[in-house]
Amino acid sequence: MAASRRTWCDEGRTHFEYIVVGCGGIGSAAVYWLAKRAKADVLGIEQFELGHHNGGSQDHSRIIRLTYHDDRYTKIARETFQTWHEVEKESGVQLVYKSGGLNMSRRGEADLIMENYAKAMDDQNIKYERLDSEALMKKFPQFEVDKDVISLYQPDAGLVDAALANSVHLQLARGYGASILANAPVIRVLRNDTGQISVQTTKGTFTCRRLVVAAGAWINQVLGSVGVHIPVTVTQEQVTYMGTPYIKEFTKDKFPMFLYHAKEHDYYQIPIHGNSCSKIGVDAGGPPVTGNTRNFVVDPVREKLCVDLMQSLAPKFVGPIMYTKTCLYTMTPDRHFVIDKCDKEGWSDVIFCCGAGHAFKFACLLGKIMSEMAIDGETQYDIAGFTRYREAITDPNYPNDFQWGKQIAEQAAARAKL
Repeated sequence: MAASRRTWCDEGRTHFEYIVVGCGGIGSAAVYWLAKRAKADVLGIEQFELGHHNGGSQDHSRIIRLTYHDDRYTKIARETFQTWHEVEKESGVQLVYKSGGLNMSRRGEADLIMENYAKAMDDQNIKYERLDSEALMKKFPQFEVDKDVISLYQPDAGLVDAALANSVHLQLARGYGASILANAPVIRVLRNDTGQISVQTTKGTFTCRRLVVAAGAWINQVLGSVGVHIPVTVTQEQVTYMGTPYIKEFTKDKFPMFLYHAKEHDYYQIPIHGNSCSKIGVDAGGPPVTGNTRNFVVDPVREKLCVDLMQSLAPKFVGPIMYTKTCLYTMTPDRHFVIDKCDKEGWSDVIFCCGAGHAFKFACLLGKIMSEMAIDGETQYDIAGFTRYREAITDPNYPNDFQWGKQIAEQAAARAKL
């Protein structure tokens, strides 16, 4: 039978060597990398329409950067740029834009956070500049900041076009022969009489030899079938797109992305891309929800926090709020990724990933990692720090700690007592 044009699924076929559940950022990348090696033996299953806005992966832009406060990320940050470049080269479509990036704070508020970022970059020989307020405003005149504002500038940072990247991954995968089935929620995962994995969906049952799960906020609804539960908190986050009369000054070739570390929250900003507005949000500041109970109602308090911050840093940035868009974070207690197998439960042929609310920049690489784990049984990349057997995942009393700056301060205080 001819393939369905709407779902890109070869009708009548029910067995594939590899099935991927979830076709958002990480899942679409896994479908692509698997199809690149396994061709038509790959099926991607998505519970909603392709390109939906119910999860955490669909928008104009996401941050990409080499800067992180922890070497488990800086060790693989260069590789994520490389994998995105491979997809760009194959597709002919630009996905990554380097605007440069800043980590910013005020002296006395987040000095330790800034030093941890600097140390992590030093350890991996990542080049950056330290900027005081005067140097910052000279480099980027759009800023009008007080003397106590300090920054770290790294030129390779920028943005990834998120929605476009997801679409490119799936289109390239289809070119290799992969099938993509949309609007097909997974009901359960079973082991059939022949030992194959059986994935029951609302559109039929499919079998495979290896299963990859990248289901975001619905991760435990899928993994629960095989006796695995990952402690995650799903929150409803939001980003605000702000208009400005000074559009030309805030394009991605003139203005950097930045992370601003404040006492209570971290903020992130991405310059104009995909529309005529800059984007700003409070990181991990939303209320707990579930994938099924979330709403799309905007929180005016967080909206105002974003406006007030930009008024204090770059007043020309502030104009009418064009719109605010909600999305979901799915975070582990320590807010680090989990990339592992369900081996302890007898399902070593099931591989999964939780991106902890900050994974899109790594999505292409994470998809490649899971494809290697599915096909080869292991990956060439260092993911030892993302095991499911660490304390934050195994200890039911491990406290949620979603703001990295707070984590760093507490760790430093603990070291000082030794």
